[in-house]
Amino acid sequence: MTEISNIPHKIIGVAVIWNDEKQILIDRRLPTGTMANLWEFPGGKIEPGETIEECIEREILEELGIKIAVREHLITIDHTYPHLRVTLTVHHCYYLEGIPQAIECAEVRWVSLDDLDNFDFPEANGEIIAALRKYQNNN
Repeated sequence: MTEISNIPHKIIGVAVIWNDEKQILIDRRLPTGTMANLWEFPGGKIEPGETIEECIEREILEELGIKIAVREHLITIDHTYPHLRVTLTVHHCYYLEGIPQAIECAEVRWVSLDDLDNFDFPEANGEIIAALRKYQNNN
């Protein structure tokens, strides 16, 4: 068994933000830092005393400047990269108001579920995309 106790662990709230056209909002990470330039579903690290839902709402407002409604849980993923362990708690969210802005990212884009294959995501996000496809096929 691999020793992972010395790898930092982050608990992250992740939003799959849907609009009225059944598109999903994704953002591209900044060109510097960990996993630079990869696309992702927006979200961020949970703060002490916060629920996952509160974390997601706060992060989306800070990073993209929009208001959302956090809805049902989609999937929770525990993934270990060589440098970091992440627990991603992913919720469906509904876009309410504001114009998405690249405040803490390089770019934002509304895309269809089928278009997600055209973007490079961090490895753990593959499980989110698979869960979204399963959800779509069951609804």
